[in-house]
Amino acid sequence: MPPNTITLYRPVGPKELALIEQSGWKAFPPRLPEQPIFYPVMNEDYAIQIARDWNVPASGSGFVTCFEVDAAYLSRFTEQVVGGSMHRELWVPAEELEEFNQHIHGLIEVTQSFP
Repeated sequence: MPPNTITLYRPVGPKELALIEQSGWKAFPPRLPEQPIFYPVMNEDYAIQIARDWNVPASGSGFVTCFEVDAAYLSRFTEQVVGGSMHRELWVPAEELEEFNQHIHGLIEVTQSFP
């Protein structure tokens, strides 16, 4: 029986999306030195807001990715509310991203794109 999973979302720009594709849609790329935390978000509406309002102005396009992660593994991270009640995310230290990627079940999928 497969483990219980939680659906998470990650808004990304075109460069990060290309790196996800290079992984076979199985992993997020390592963080850059100025990115000490990986921030998956808890709902698609929040991911859409970031992709549309931040990624598009910064890089010309934005994408929302969706993926499943083992629920027992995610219990080690505290959910953070960083604005209104819809602004919920997890803070995964950059040095733990490789381990986080190992707990993704299935493929990372693009659910929304913005020009």
